[in-house]
Amino acid sequence: MNETITIFCTCPDEDTAERLARGLVEAKHAACVNILPGARSVYRWKDKVEQAQESLMIIKTTATHFFVIEHWMREHHPYDVPELLSVKAEHVSEDYLAWLRGSVSV
Repeated sequence: MNETITIFCTCPDEDTAERLARGLVEAKHAACVNILPGARSVYRWKDKVEQAQESLMIIKTTATHFFVIEHWMREHHPYDVPELLSVKAEHVSEDYLAWLRGSVSV
């Protein structure tokens, strides 16, 4: 069964993204986190349109870890409302799936 998900999460800067990514992988909540600096976000916050430079985290994990990551992020992420948007992977190679399963805690 394929239970792989990707979670997107923005951070205010690359250092914060790296700290959070390392924490997620060290805690075995995620198998891998890619950090893409230079994301430009336009969003509504407190009824005002805002714009910010951010870093995007792409978190690879299993569906069972989503709520663990959500709880963990509430404690560690600097935003009042961190973006946590998951997408289920439709297809995943068997070798990658085996590695991912072995990299996260059960």
